[in-house]
Amino acid sequence: MIKLENLHKNFGRTKAVDGVTLDIAKGNIVGLLGENGSGKSTLLKLMAGLQFPTRGHASIAGTPVGRQTKAWTSYAPESNAFYKWMSVRDILQYQRLFFADFAQDRCDELVSFMQLPMEARVGTLSKGMQARLRLTAALSREAKVQLLDEPFSGIDPLSRKKILDALIDQFRFQEQTMIISTHEVAAAERLFDEILFMAGGRVLLQGSADQLRAEHNCSIEDLFGKVGY
Repeated sequence: MIKLENLHKNFGRTKAVDGVTLDIAKGNIVGLLGENGSGKSTLLKLMAGLQFPTRGHASIAGTPVGRQTKAWTSYAPESNAFYKWMSVRDILQYQRLFFADFAQDRCDELVSFMQLPMEARVGTLSKGMQARLRLTAALSREAKVQLLDEPFSGIDPLSRKKILDALIDQFRFQEQTMIISTHEVAAAERLFDEILFMAGGRVLLQGSADQLRAEHNCSIEDLFGKVGY
């Protein structure tokens, strides 16, 4: 589903993504792990078509990342990208009008589950509630690829578990591909079919989550603390 070939992204002299080559299969939930500054967010933005590579190629379903693939890709950034003066209702209505794959029934279900205050302005929401809104906006689309950058940031542990369950319920197995960048490894590792460990803009280790647990005789959380650090 997603193919990256010798992908580079430089910001001046800084190599944010440094020669990444990989294939991500359709129908998998992938954990993208690494410390801050390892290149995870930049890699997601390159897949989403929000940044252009310095060199190399990225494609989705055989199509080079660009205008066409943006229609297939749902992206939830780590930080809030919505206008603070807009209400929750405004944001979701805007999403519905802008994206052809927006599923209103799914949105209504997520709004209820996330307990979003529809008339509240984005600027008045807590950090955790803004994270819920970003997730709701992203997951309401029936996109082929879902890219979630630190989706649990600011969400309390009890709510995080419920949201993880919701991700599993909403994910359309064999139809979608989901990549989740997160530091909440202990909570989220049960979701992952595949793991990508990044450091210094490179993928240091990639493989099946079950295979990596067996090979290293430890949890993904414990392995996260060992790889490259």
